[in-house]
Amino acid sequence: MSPFDWLRLATPGLVWGTSFYFIAEGLAAFPAAVITPMRVGFGFATLGVFPSARRAKIEPHDMRRILLLGVIWMAVPLSIFPFAEERVSSSVTGMLNGATPLFITVVAAFLARRLPPKQQIIGVIVGFAGVLLIALASGGGGENAWSGIGLIFVALVLYGFALNLAVPLQQKYGGLPVLWRAQGIAFVLITPFAIPSLDDIQFAWGPFMAMVALGVLGTALAFVAMANNAGRLGSTRASVSVYLVPVVSLLLGALVRHESVAILAIVGCGIAVLGAYLTNRARR
Repeated sequence: MSPFDWLRLATPGLVWGTSFYFIAEGLAAFPAAVITPMRVGFGFATLGVFPSARRAKIEPHDMRRILLLGVIWMAVPLSIFPFAEERVSSSVTGMLNGATPLFITVVAAFLARRLPPKQQIIGVIVGFAGVLLIALASGGGGENAWSGIGLIFVALVLYGFALNLAVPLQQKYGGLPVLWRAQGIAFVLITPFAIPSLDDIQFAWGPFMAMVALGVLGTALAFVAMANNAGRLGSTRASVSVYLVPVVSLLLGALVRHESVAILAIVGCGIAVLGAYLTNRARR
Protein backbone atom coordinates (compact mmCIF):
# COMPACT_ATOMS: atom_id res chain seq x y z
CA MET A 1 0.00 0.00 0.00
CA SER A 2 1.20 3.50 -0.87
CA PRO A 3 1.04 6.42 1.61
CA PHE A 4 -2.03 7.63 -0.27
CA ASP A 5 -3.67 4.23 0.21
CA TRP A 6 -3.06 4.48 3.95
CA LEU A 7 -4.64 7.95 3.95
CA ARG A 8 -7.63 6.60 2.02
CA LEU A 9 -7.93 3.76 4.50
CA ALA A 10 -7.92 6.06 7.52
CA THR A 11 -10.24 8.76 6.13
CA PRO A 12 -13.67 7.23 6.98
CA GLY A 13 -12.70 6.47 10.56
CA LEU A 14 -11.14 9.90 11.04
CA VAL A 15 -14.26 11.60 9.69
CA TRP A 16 -16.73 9.44 11.65
CA GLY A 17 -14.69 10.06 14.79
CA THR A 18 -15.40 13.79 14.49
CA SER A 19 -19.18 13.26 14.34
CA PHE A 20 -19.74 13.33 18.09
CA TYR A 21 -17.58 16.44 18.41
CA PHE A 22 -19.68 18.19 15.74
CA ILE A 23 -22.91 17.15 17.52
CA ALA A 24 -21.63 18.66 20.77
CA GLU A 25 -20.70 21.88 18.95
CA GLY A 26 -24.10 22.00 17.27
CA LEU A 27 -25.93 21.70 20.59
CA ALA A 28 -24.59 25.14 21.51
CA ALA A 29 -27.05 26.72 19.05
CA PHE A 30 -29.54 24.07 17.92
CA PRO A 31 -31.96 21.94 19.95
CA ALA A 32 -31.30 18.21 19.87
CA ALA A 33 -34.48 17.62 17.84
CA VAL A 34 -33.19 19.91 15.06
CA ILE A 35 -29.68 18.49 14.73
CA THR A 36 -30.58 15.15 13.13
CA PRO A 37 -32.81 16.60 10.35
CA MET A 38 -29.99 19.01 9.54
CA ARG A 39 -27.30 16.34 9.31
CA VAL A 40 -29.49 13.89 7.40
CA GLY A 41 -30.66 16.64 5.05
CA PHE A 42 -27.11 17.73 4.23
CA GLY A 43 -26.05 14.09 3.86
CA PHE A 44 -28.96 13.21 1.57
CA ALA A 45 -28.32 16.26 -0.63
CA THR A 46 -24.60 15.43 -0.86
CA LEU A 47 -25.12 11.77 -1.77
CA GLY A 48 -27.66 12.84 -4.40
CA VAL A 49 -24.83 14.49 -6.32
CA PHE A 50 -23.38 11.04 -7.10
CA PRO A 51 -25.15 9.44 -10.11
CA SER A 52 -24.48 5.95 -8.74
CA ALA A 53 -26.68 6.74 -5.73
CA ARG A 54 -29.65 7.74 -7.90
CA ARG A 55 -29.50 5.32 -10.84
CA ALA A 56 -30.16 1.99 -9.15
CA LYS A 57 -33.66 0.58 -9.61
CA ILE A 58 -34.84 -0.95 -6.34
CA GLU A 59 -37.31 -3.85 -6.38
CA PRO A 60 -40.54 -3.17 -4.41
CA HIS A 61 -39.94 -5.84 -1.74
CA ASP A 62 -36.42 -4.50 -1.18
CA MET A 63 -37.76 -0.96 -0.97
CA ARG A 64 -39.79 -2.04 2.05
CA ARG A 65 -36.56 -3.20 3.68
CA ILE A 66 -34.90 0.11 2.89
CA LEU A 67 -37.90 1.83 4.50
CA LEU A 68 -37.16 -0.17 7.65
CA LEU A 69 -33.49 0.82 7.38
CA GLY A 70 -34.52 4.45 7.19
CA VAL A 71 -36.12 4.01 10.60
CA ILE A 72 -33.67 1.79 12.51
CA TRP A 73 -30.40 2.84 10.82
CA MET A 74 -30.96 6.56 10.32
CA ALA A 75 -34.06 8.13 11.88
CA VAL A 76 -34.00 6.67 15.39
CA PRO A 77 -30.27 6.15 16.19
CA LEU A 78 -29.15 9.45 14.69
CA SER A 79 -31.91 11.21 16.63
CA ILE A 80 -30.80 9.52 19.84
CA PHE A 81 -27.19 10.75 19.84
CA PRO A 82 -27.89 14.50 20.27
CA PHE A 83 -30.20 13.78 23.21
CA ALA A 84 -27.56 11.43 24.67
CA GLU A 85 -24.89 14.11 24.36
CA GLU A 86 -27.03 16.46 26.43
CA ARG A 87 -26.36 13.98 29.25
CA VAL A 88 -22.86 12.57 28.58
CA SER A 89 -19.80 13.95 26.84
CA SER A 90 -18.96 13.54 23.16
CA SER A 91 -15.88 11.49 24.08
CA VAL A 92 -17.94 8.96 26.05
CA THR A 93 -20.46 8.72 23.18
CA GLY A 94 -17.65 8.08 20.70
CA MET A 95 -15.93 5.53 22.91
CA LEU A 96 -19.14 3.55 23.35
CA ASN A 97 -19.68 3.61 19.59
CA GLY A 98 -16.45 1.67 19.24
CA ALA A 99 -18.49 -1.32 20.40
CA THR A 100 -20.73 -1.27 17.30
CA PRO A 101 -19.09 -4.43 15.80
CA LEU A 102 -19.91 -6.30 19.01
CA PHE A 103 -23.60 -5.46 18.74
CA ILE A 104 -23.59 -6.48 15.06
CA THR A 105 -22.15 -9.88 15.99
CA VAL A 106 -24.62 -10.47 18.84
CA VAL A 107 -27.61 -9.50 16.69
CA ALA A 108 -26.36 -11.70 13.83
CA ALA A 109 -26.18 -14.67 16.23
CA PHE A 110 -29.67 -13.85 17.51
CA LEU A 111 -31.11 -13.69 14.00
CA ALA A 112 -29.36 -16.93 12.99
CA ARG A 113 -30.46 -18.58 16.26
CA ARG A 114 -27.08 -20.11 16.86
CA LEU A 115 -24.00 -19.20 18.83
CA PRO A 116 -21.08 -17.64 16.95
CA PRO A 117 -17.73 -19.47 16.80
CA LYS A 118 -15.67 -19.71 19.97
CA GLN A 119 -13.21 -17.03 18.83
CA GLN A 120 -16.04 -14.58 18.27
CA ILE A 121 -17.56 -15.34 21.67
CA ILE A 122 -14.22 -14.52 23.30
CA GLY A 123 -14.05 -11.25 21.36
CA VAL A 124 -17.59 -10.32 22.39
CA ILE A 125 -16.89 -11.06 26.06
CA VAL A 126 -13.69 -8.99 26.00
CA GLY A 127 -15.43 -6.15 24.17
CA PHE A 128 -18.41 -5.96 26.47
CA ALA A 129 -16.10 -5.99 29.49
CA GLY A 130 -14.60 -2.81 28.04
CA VAL A 131 -18.05 -1.33 27.42
CA LEU A 132 -18.97 -2.05 31.04
CA LEU A 133 -15.85 -0.22 32.24
CA ILE A 134 -16.70 2.82 30.08
CA ALA A 135 -20.25 2.86 31.43
CA LEU A 136 -19.21 2.47 35.08
CA ALA A 137 -16.57 5.19 34.78
CA SER A 138 -18.93 7.58 32.96
CA GLY A 139 -22.08 7.06 35.01
CA GLY A 140 -20.79 9.15 37.89
CA GLY A 141 -22.94 12.07 36.75
CA GLY A 142 -25.94 10.39 38.32
CA GLU A 143 -29.25 9.39 36.83
CA ASN A 144 -28.91 11.89 33.99
CA ALA A 145 -25.62 10.35 32.84
CA TRP A 146 -26.98 6.81 33.07
CA SER A 147 -29.99 7.78 30.96
CA GLY A 148 -27.59 9.10 28.30
CA ILE A 149 -25.61 5.86 28.37
CA GLY A 150 -28.86 3.91 28.11
CA LEU A 151 -29.88 5.92 25.05
CA ILE A 152 -26.54 5.13 23.39
CA PHE A 153 -27.03 1.41 24.05
CA VAL A 154 -30.47 1.58 22.40
CA ALA A 155 -28.88 3.21 19.34
CA LEU A 156 -26.15 0.55 19.18
CA VAL A 157 -28.69 -2.28 19.36
CA LEU A 158 -30.58 -0.69 16.47
CA TYR A 159 -27.30 -0.39 14.55
CA GLY A 160 -26.77 -4.10 15.11
CA PHE A 161 -30.10 -4.95 13.47
CA ALA A 162 -29.75 -2.31 10.74
CA LEU A 163 -26.29 -3.29 9.57
CA ASN A 164 -27.23 -6.98 9.41
CA LEU A 165 -30.22 -5.98 7.29
CA ALA A 166 -28.18 -3.60 5.14
CA VAL A 167 -25.46 -6.05 4.08
CA PRO A 168 -27.49 -8.12 1.56
CA LEU A 169 -29.11 -4.97 0.18
CA GLN A 170 -25.73 -3.32 -0.29
CA GLN A 171 -24.36 -6.43 -1.97
CA LYS A 172 -27.29 -6.41 -4.38
CA TYR A 173 -27.55 -2.70 -5.22
CA GLY A 174 -24.35 -1.10 -3.93
CA GLY A 175 -23.87 0.89 -0.76
CA LEU A 176 -24.73 4.39 -1.98
CA PRO A 177 -28.20 3.71 -3.49
CA VAL A 178 -29.31 2.00 -0.27
CA LEU A 179 -27.84 4.69 1.96
CA TRP A 180 -29.25 7.59 -0.11
CA ARG A 181 -32.78 6.21 -0.02
CA ALA A 182 -32.59 5.36 3.67
CA GLN A 183 -31.49 8.92 4.42
CA GLY A 184 -34.30 10.36 2.32
CA ILE A 185 -36.84 8.26 4.22
CA ALA A 186 -35.32 9.28 7.55
CA PHE A 187 -35.40 12.97 6.64
CA VAL A 188 -39.11 12.80 5.82
CA LEU A 189 -39.85 10.95 9.06
CA ILE A 190 -37.89 13.08 11.53
CA THR A 191 -38.31 16.60 10.16
CA PRO A 192 -41.88 17.08 11.53
CA PHE A 193 -40.61 16.38 15.05
CA ALA A 194 -38.13 19.26 14.74
CA ILE A 195 -40.73 21.91 13.93
CA PRO A 196 -41.82 22.59 17.56
CA SER A 197 -38.17 23.25 18.48
CA LEU A 198 -37.45 25.80 15.76
CA ASP A 199 -38.23 28.71 18.09
CA ASP A 200 -35.46 27.51 20.44
CA ILE A 201 -32.72 27.92 17.83
CA GLN A 202 -30.04 30.44 18.78
CA PHE A 203 -28.28 30.64 15.44
CA ALA A 204 -24.49 30.98 15.31
CA TRP A 205 -22.23 30.33 12.36
CA GLY A 206 -19.81 28.06 14.23
CA PRO A 207 -22.43 25.47 15.24
CA PHE A 208 -24.09 25.78 11.83
CA MET A 209 -20.82 24.96 10.03
CA ALA A 210 -20.38 22.03 12.43
CA MET A 211 -23.76 20.75 11.22
CA VAL A 212 -22.73 21.19 7.58
CA ALA A 213 -19.54 19.24 8.24
CA LEU A 214 -21.47 16.57 10.15
CA GLY A 215 -23.89 16.10 7.24
CA VAL A 216 -21.61 16.48 4.25
CA LEU A 217 -18.60 14.64 5.67
CA GLY A 218 -19.82 12.24 8.36
CA THR A 219 -23.25 11.39 6.97
CA ALA A 220 -22.30 11.29 3.28
CA LEU A 221 -18.70 11.45 2.04
CA ALA A 222 -17.27 9.11 4.68
CA PHE A 223 -19.62 6.40 3.38
CA VAL A 224 -18.47 7.14 -0.18
CA ALA A 225 -14.85 6.79 0.93
CA MET A 226 -15.58 3.54 2.73
CA ALA A 227 -17.32 2.11 -0.34
CA ASN A 228 -14.37 3.10 -2.54
CA ASN A 229 -11.91 1.60 -0.07
CA ALA A 230 -13.82 -1.68 -0.03
CA GLY A 231 -13.62 -1.82 -3.82
CA ARG A 232 -9.97 -0.79 -4.03
CA LEU A 233 -8.46 -2.36 -0.92
CA GLY A 234 -10.96 -5.09 -0.03
CA SER A 235 -13.73 -4.98 2.56
CA THR A 236 -11.62 -6.71 5.23
CA ARG A 237 -8.85 -4.14 5.09
CA ALA A 238 -11.29 -1.24 4.67
CA SER A 239 -13.14 -2.18 7.89
CA VAL A 240 -10.01 -1.46 9.95
CA SER A 241 -10.80 2.25 9.60
CA VAL A 242 -13.74 1.89 12.01
CA TYR A 243 -11.37 1.34 14.94
CA LEU A 244 -10.21 4.96 14.65
CA VAL A 245 -13.67 6.30 15.57
CA PRO A 246 -13.45 6.06 19.40
CA VAL A 247 -9.81 7.22 19.37
CA VAL A 248 -10.56 10.37 17.36
CA SER A 249 -13.67 11.08 19.41
CA LEU A 250 -11.73 10.71 22.66
CA LEU A 251 -8.91 13.02 21.50
CA LEU A 252 -11.27 15.74 20.25
CA GLY A 253 -13.38 15.59 23.39
CA ALA A 254 -10.44 15.71 25.79
CA LEU A 255 -8.06 18.04 23.95
CA VAL A 256 -10.38 20.39 22.03
CA ARG A 257 -13.54 20.48 24.14
CA HIS A 258 -11.62 19.93 27.40
CA GLU A 259 -14.01 17.23 28.56
CA SER A 260 -13.12 15.31 31.68
CA VAL A 261 -12.48 11.67 30.81
CA ALA A 262 -11.91 9.03 33.50
CA ILE A 263 -8.80 6.87 33.13
CA LEU A 264 -10.97 3.79 33.66
CA ALA A 265 -13.11 4.84 30.68
CA ILE A 266 -10.00 5.13 28.49
CA VAL A 267 -8.89 1.66 29.58
CA GLY A 268 -12.38 0.38 28.84
CA CYS A 269 -12.28 1.99 25.41
CA GLY A 270 -9.06 0.16 24.59
CA ILE A 271 -10.51 -3.15 25.77
CA ALA A 272 -13.74 -2.59 23.80
CA VAL A 273 -11.82 -1.85 20.60
CA LEU A 274 -9.64 -4.93 21.19
CA GLY A 275 -12.79 -7.04 21.61
CA ALA A 276 -14.28 -5.59 18.43
CA TYR A 277 -11.05 -6.37 16.58
CA LEU A 278 -10.96 -9.95 17.86
CA THR A 279 -14.62 -10.40 16.92
CA ASN A 280 -14.13 -9.12 13.38
CA ARG A 281 -10.92 -11.10 12.94
CA ALA A 282 -12.68 -14.30 13.98
CA ARG A 283 -15.60 -13.58 11.64
CA ARG A 284 -13.22 -13.11 8.70
